[in-house]
Amino acid sequence: MQNSGFDVLLSLNNMRRLMQGLGVTLEIALISVMISIFLGVVYGLIMTTKNRAVYGLCRLYLEAFRIIPILVWLFLLFFGSALAFGSDLDGLLVSVIVFSMWGTAEMGDIVRGAVQSIPIHQRQSAEALGLRRIQVYRHVIIPQAVRRFVPAAINLVTRMIKTTSLVVFVGVTEILRVGKQIIEFNMMKNPMASFWIYAFIFIIYFILCYPISKFSKRLEAKWEC
Repeated sequence: MQNSGFDVLLSLNNMRRLMQGLGVTLEIALISVMISIFLGVVYGLIMTTKNRAVYGLCRLYLEAFRIIPILVWLFLLFFGSALAFGSDLDGLLVSVIVFSMWGTAEMGDIVRGAVQSIPIHQRQSAEALGLRRIQVYRHVIIPQAVRRFVPAAINLVTRMIKTTSLVVFVGVTEILRVGKQIIEFNMMKNPMASFWIYAFIFIIYFILCYPISKFSKRLEAKWEC
């Protein structure tokens, strides 16, 4: 295995650094997901409004994140902060803000779709029985909407975890950046190190995302029965 590059991956120091980078990746993903779930539910309920002006503004926010790549948002906030505030924002903070804004937009649209997918006659029937608006949501709409919301929300979580790899471009030392640093340091002595390092990162992302994706599919199949 000499000069195969595999020994670079097995180095205790390199493995420790990769695990630290993974911790940063998970930190960005988990904080962003938690913020996105909370704000996304509120945003999604607002999007169900019949007020055309409010809905138009909400739709504009959603489309802004669907049309403009996340990397561009990262650059805008990271480099634009110096012009707006006179000092650069930390890359980690920028990443959490951008991913939370994106996650809120996507999560909100999932919530909106789940709520509006409930047949109108169910709401009308509940109101005819004398239930107030809050009771209609609590006992009729929300229980059904949750079943339609959760699988799609879980899929969004996997997308957010995978997309965190973009934060390397704003100087965040997450797992991909650590991997690149290790590869560059060992490039001359171990040119094959890049294969093993990136293969390891590939496996890490697979281990993180595949069980979540599998769980989403099983949950969706179970609730459709």
